[in-house]
Amino acid sequence: MPGASSTEAPALTPQFCFNEKLLRDFLRLSRSTIDDSIAQNLNALLTPAREGFDPSSTAVRQTDSKARKSIDPNTCSGFKNNILFPSWQTRSDVLNYCAGVATSPDPDDPDLILRETESARDRERVVNERLDPYSARFFPREARTESLANLIRNQRTVEEIIRARTWGMVSERCGDSSSWEAALNSWRHSNQR
Repeated sequence: MPGASSTEAPALTPQFCFNEKLLRDFLRLSRSTIDDSIAQNLNALLTPAREGFDPSSTAVRQTDSKARKSIDPNTCSGFKNNILFPSWQTRSDVLNYCAGVATSPDPDDPDLILRETESARDRERVVNERLDPYSARFFPREARTESLANLIRNQRTVEEIIRARTWGMVSERCGDSSSWEAALNSWRHSNQR
């Protein structure tokens, strides 16, 4: 397929997930390669000179979305099956793996001792709100698993929005009336064999 290519899946390790910058960068790069440039990727699938050049086509500016040529169904199918869905599946695999890491115990948490010390100190603290109204405030450090869980939750929401927007353009140009969830599940089912 011209234009787009799927992003390589990273090595899935807890260290990858806990490196939130690396995780965000992978998701951003994968989305920018396929979803953010979906119009260009779909335009690259057209073969404009198949019927020959029509000089009258330049007489009027084509701004109507109906004037866009639809893409050959086989070409569309190839793009969806070989580029779009594998990219989505890779991101789903990463998010699912990291969600599992976020819900697992984390014996290697570097801030665990510090949080336990703060918690013990907080239990022993005497608070006199009359003298210091802000002394009752205590903001415990968030465990890195909690931080990762929040990141995964946010990224899944972003993923839903991006896939809906991308699929809107794909279905408009390729004539696919199914939802992106149904199309992706159908692709997953056909690739399990």
